[in-house]
This record gives sequence, structure tokens and C-alpha cells, in this order.
Amino acid sequence: MAKKNNYIELLKLGFPILIGQLGLIVVAFADNIMVGRYSTEALASASFVNSVFNLANFACLGFTYGITPIVAALYARKENFEIGKVLRNALCVNVLFTLAICLILGIIYANVEHLRQPEELMPLIKPYFLIILSTLLPNTLFNVFAQWSYAIGNSKMPMWIILLSNVLNIIGNYALIYGHFGAPELGLVGAGLSTLFSRIVSPVIIIAIYFAAKKYEDYSEGFLQSKLSAATCKKVAVTSYPISLQMSMESGSFSIAGVMAGWIGAIALASFQIIVIVGTLGFCIYYSFGSAVAVLVANATGLGDKVQMKKVAAAGYHIILFLMAMSSIVFVIFGSQLISAFTMDKLVITTTLTLIVPLLLYQLGDATQITYSGALRGTGNVMPMLWVAFVSYIIIGIPASYLLAFTFGLGIYGLILSFSFSLLPAGGAFAYFFYKTVKRMK
Repeated sequence: MAKKNNYIELLKLGFPILIGQLGLIVVAFADNIMVGRYSTEALASASFVNSVFNLANFACLGFTYGITPIVAALYARKENFEIGKVLRNALCVNVLFTLAICLILGIIYANVEHLRQPEELMPLIKPYFLIILSTLLPNTLFNVFAQWSYAIGNSKMPMWIILLSNVLNIIGNYALIYGHFGAPELGLVGAGLSTLFSRIVSPVIIIAIYFAAKKYEDYSEGFLQSKLSAATCKKVAVTSYPISLQMSMESGSFSIAGVMAGWIGAIALASFQIIVIVGTLGFCIYYSFGSAVAVLVANATGLGDKVQMKKVAAAGYHIILFLMAMSSIVFVIFGSQLISAFTMDKLVITTTLTLIVPLLLYQLGDATQITYSGALRGTGNVMPMLWVAFVSYIIIGIPASYLLAFTFGLGIYGLILSFSFSLLPAGGAFAYFFYKTVKRMK
């Protein structure tokens, strides 16, 4: 049975992450509203590029998640100098991983014309693709230090930096998409440049705080005085890559569905982009407390407290289920208003409104898999995540998308409906492996 203080600790740690995530949602909404009102072609082009980069972003973000269980366990034992050493090695490993992802994306860019997207969108897709590609490395730098901050229980600092970055992004969008404040009217390219600038600002600030703030002196000394260690780099990589692949496969199933939406047409692609952004409202809210679950489970793992590990996971699931219910109510009551904010194209609005029901259906699976993937991540036993993701998202999810959309003729409705077929099994499997891991711990 979860104790009251477990709920309090989760809320204290998760709420600032939630505020930061809500800020990201506001930016995603603002981006797509401004781009969608600029033109349906710009919105459809952004949908394709974002679908491709969602996979890359989640791969890089997931790789930084390997830092959390290691640092949180060290923090519970007050080994601050060792945390700095781990962070130095983690930064090196994550930069190399991100550069490898950039190389893969460069190959995709060279062959983007062969991905069967509408030809009239290519002049918009190609420059936007390159700009978003250049945001990956600064985003990774920020996420490495953000994961360190979350793992030591300070979720407020990344929150404030994210919020500042979001404000800069929205102002930049307004200026560069439409040509306000004396800036040139750049449309979709302007949205990309604004995103790039905001993602450069974030790591600059958090790295400056890490090395300049006196209260983080033990961590920065560990960072500066230690050397790169093959053993530590390997430990970080071994913990990181299953999480990265799990998140990549989940995001990849969504990205491939986005490519399939382009096969249906520009209207379907624009509708897919809108409903995915609306669905991100739920995902980011659940993710906030899933991250808090991972940190507090890792703290308990570092102290060998099996009972506390289970109590934290149970409390986290209760909180996330409540948030799932609230999100679903928002989708039902305000779905029409949310969709209409993105576009004035009546055909896109009508098409997207039909997708509210399948959006609601996959919320329980999303909430469950986020809770227990976070809990499993906190134990440090991350290898099962790889196999669960492969079966759920690749073996089940991608074929379900194609079959429902094309074989059974459900079109864009079938693509969104297919997400339930992958998320629910994943959630159940993550829960099974979490409790199995706790039971086997000495």
C-alpha cells in the first residue's frame, strides 16, 4: 500500500517537471497553430519532418535516461564526487551517440524524395529538415544536465530553463513565421530557426549554473578532476541503450504511422499532426510523473529497499491514472476548440474531429507503459525494456497501423486506433518485469 509521503514526494519532484512539459506543449501548440494558420502545406510538411525527428529526439532523450538510475542511486548514498565523474563520462557517450543519429538522419535527408511524400511539399520539407537536424546536439547537452538535476531531486532548475526557452521560441515564431518586429517572413523555415535558437540557449544556461553555483561544487569538481573511464562509459552506455531503443521503437511506430498518413494525402497528414500534438498533452503530463517514479525508485534501489520501490510505483500509477482521466475529459469537452486552433481548413478540422475516439482509447495504455517503464528504469534492470518494446511497437504496432489503415480501409482513423494495440501490451509487460525484478533483488 502506498504511503501518503510517497505521493507527496512524487508530487514535489514531478510537478516542476510537469510545468516544464506543459511549457513544451504550449510551444508545440503555438508552433503548429502559427504554422497551420500560415498554410496547410506548411503544416503538412512540419508533420512529416516532426514525425521523422520524433524518433531521433526520443532516441537521444532515451539515451540520457541511462544517467538517472546511476546518479539517483549515488545521490541516495551521498557520493557527490562520483556523480560528477559519471556525468563527465555520460556527456561524452551521449554526444557520440547523438552524432551517430545525425549521420543516419543525413542519409535519410539525401533520400527524402523516395519516401513517397507529396511532391509539392518538398521545397518546404528539405530546408526545415536541415534546421531541425542542427537542434539535436544542443538538445542532448541540455538533457544530460537536466537528467542529473532530476536525479538529485532538483526538478525546478530545468523547469525554469525550459520555460524561458519556450518564451523565446514563441516570440521567435511570431517574428520569423509572419515577418513581425522587422524580421523577414520565412514561414516554416522561420519556425525552425526559432526552435534552433531556443535549443541553443537552454544548454548554455544549465551548464553555466552547474559549474558556477557553489552548492554544486562537489559535482563540478568530480566532473573536472576525473578522467574519461572506459568502465564508466560502458556502464552508462549499457544502461542507456536499451532505454533509448525502447523509446525509439515507441516513437518509431508513431513516426512510421506519420509516413503512412502521407501516403493517404496532405489532409490526412495535417490531421495526423494535429491529433498527435493534442495527444502529446496527455503523454507529457504522464511522462512528468513517470520520470519522478524513476528517480524515487532508483533512490530506493540504491538503498536496497524493495518495499519502498513497490510503494513508489503504486503511488505513481495512482497519480498518473488520475491525470489520465483529467486529460481524457479535456479531450472530450475541448477537442473541437483545440483542433480548430490549429487550422482554418474545414476539411482538416472535420477529419481530425473523427480521431478523438481512438485518441481516448490509447490513453490507458500510454499511462500504464509510462509509469512502469519509469519504475523499471529506476531499478537499473533495463534490458527487458528492449524486448518489450520490440514486440509491442514493432511486431504488433507497425503491422496493426498498416492493416487497420489500408487492409481494413479505415484510413487515418485506423492509424490512430492502432496505437492502442501496441501501448496496452507494453504497459502490462513493463509492470510484469518491474515486479519480477523487485522480487528477485537481494
